[in-house]
Amino acid sequence: MPWKGEKDAYKIWISEIILQQTRVMQGLAYYNNFIKEFPSLQSLALATDEAVFKLWEGLGYYSRCKNLLFTARFIHEKLEGKFPVTYEKIIDLKGVGPYTAAAISSFAYGLPHAVVDGNVFRVLARYFGEAVPIDSTKGKEFFGNLANRLLYKKDTAAYNQAIMDFGATICKPQIPECQHCVLQRQCIAYNNGLVNKLPVKEKRLIKRTRFFTYFIFEAGGQILINKRTEKDIWENLYEFYLFESDKEPNWQPLIIDKWLREQLGIENYLISSISTIYKQQLTHQNLQGRFIEVRLQAVPLSLRHFTALKTEDLSVYAFPKFINQYLLDKRSSANMS
Repeated sequence: MPWKGEKDAYKIWISEIILQQTRVMQGLAYYNNFIKEFPSLQSLALATDEAVFKLWEGLGYYSRCKNLLFTARFIHEKLEGKFPVTYEKIIDLKGVGPYTAAAISSFAYGLPHAVVDGNVFRVLARYFGEAVPIDSTKGKEFFGNLANRLLYKKDTAAYNQAIMDFGATICKPQIPECQHCVLQRQCIAYNNGLVNKLPVKEKRLIKRTRFFTYFIFEAGGQILINKRTEKDIWENLYEFYLFESDKEPNWQPLIIDKWLREQLGIENYLISSISTIYKQQLTHQNLQGRFIEVRLQAVPLSLRHFTALKTEDLSVYAFPKFINQYLLDKRSSANMS
């Protein structure tokens, strides 16, 4: 991976933010594109929001991108463009937590801070046979202290990278390579049949279901879009007119007609298509939805605050993956016909 052995704090920071909640192979392409487009902190700080969010498009957890921009501009404007060189200053940056601060401190500056990610939690829990839940406050403190006590101070970067790689390739979450493990004899989990029981997590993930009905309004050859500004998924990305519900509405023609007239004041329209159901799984949410294309004679007063674009200009704006999949399917269908 291009960030392994990297000493540039800016590039390490970019890689760590991208890899939060993202698989390495997916994040790799985004990292390469980011470094190519924004090779320095200054270039990122001076970029427009739209350019950065467009590059982030499809990566998810868009608050990361928002914090990335804020922090780049903060360093550029308040710190004379110089990335902080101490753990205490780094962790004060917006969007940077203990793990990311330790990674930058260790890999860029060789400071004695253990990098404790999911791989490290797993290695330590199994090797020492510790059942303290890794997602609890007590567990995070316990394993953080343990990792720092074990840290090889003469080369913290090499040690941190080694234990993370060990967890990723040998001490894997499912079907670990215990038969090839050099720590097998000392591993408490292995010697007590606890490998598949450790590490322990105390919280069960409860997923929320949301149904999105997107009305794609077209008037005069232009599509209406709007920017999401709420503190929610996809903040700062663009979308069509959204009607959200807990379950799929019964969108019969008469119901759509009543809703368009009463809610948006739309009298003259033509429904050109209603899509099949689209689905997307997020960490804490199950998303489902349909896209209803509606042609209007004119933009009603209720939608005047939306941005009107030609269809070919949609690609300039950053949309959620959920919407991009529909647009991609629509383009593919048009090309086939």
